Amino acid sequence: MRHPTYEATLSEVRLRPQLWRLALGLLLCIYIYLSGAVLLAAVASAVIASDTGPFGVLPFLTGLATPDTPGKVMLVLGTFLGMALGPMLAVSALHGRDVGSLIGDGAEWLRGFLAGLLAVVLLYAPLLALTFWIDPPDSNLAVTRWLALLPLALPLLFLQIAAEELLFRGYLQQQLAARFSARFIWFWLPALLFALLHASPEAGANLPLVLLGTLTFALVAADLAERTGTLGAPMGLHFANNFFALFILSSQGTITGLALYTSTVPMGETGWNSLSIAAAIPVLLLAWGLTRKILRV
Repeated sequence: MRHPTYEATLSEVRLRPQLWRLALGLLLCIYIYLSGAVLLAAVASAVIASDTGPFGVLPFLTGLATPDTPGKVMLVLGTFLGMALGPMLAVSALHGRDVGSLIGDGAEWLRGFLAGLLAVVLLYAPLLALTFWIDPPDSNLAVTRWLALLPLALPLLFLQIAAEELLFRGYLQQQLAARFSARFIWFWLPALLFALLHASPEAGANLPLVLLGTLTFALVAADLAERTGTLGAPMGLHFANNFFALFILSSQGTITGLALYTSTVPMGETGWNSLSIAAAIPVLLLAWGLTRKILRV
């Protein structure tokens, strides 16, 4: 059984639920995402070449795998524009849906977004302070420079989380839910795909824990989307989570360019580091529960 609120949002989705439309839509999403990323990388490469010469382009492009400067991080976040546009074009061109049906009612979306955001901040902030006290991290960016970058970085961060939610909890989950009643298909498959696409070689021996944490997040986001009928709560949770992970404290060898601090150990190191990665999972579940309590769903 699906939540009645979510069931009600699927009426428009059921008008054209054919799998061939979904397959074409996903191909369109991939094409637009990759085309946009290549175009953006080409423009950035041209700028780098004009400044450092052609031999500076390859190191710059390879460095995008682990962006360690503000410019690289903002470029990577900017590539998600294509991922955001893909689902919006797909629902309109292939399913005859209004783009707004991806995110749900505007007022409820805002309410859910603020609830998810608040839940993560209330839980993560004191735990982060405790982490700083137990194992002080390395300073990465000067506070003044970090604050100066935020007006541009925050919209790009929102673009990144919105793109992923529109694609996975919006387009893919909704279209599968309109076609299949089996929860494993419409609820679990998008979450599993989301987790697998976040596999990072930098995680090393901690990769199973990282994947489990990412899968937990995807399931929490899927549940909130179902209970509320909008993408607001998943987006709020996602935005706050990524803000702490990318802008406050990042792990060595990952996306560190916009972080105020970086951890003293790389993500792949085992031992206490593995325990801290594992401990993030129950905290995420607490954030899920708190969001539900705030929204009363």
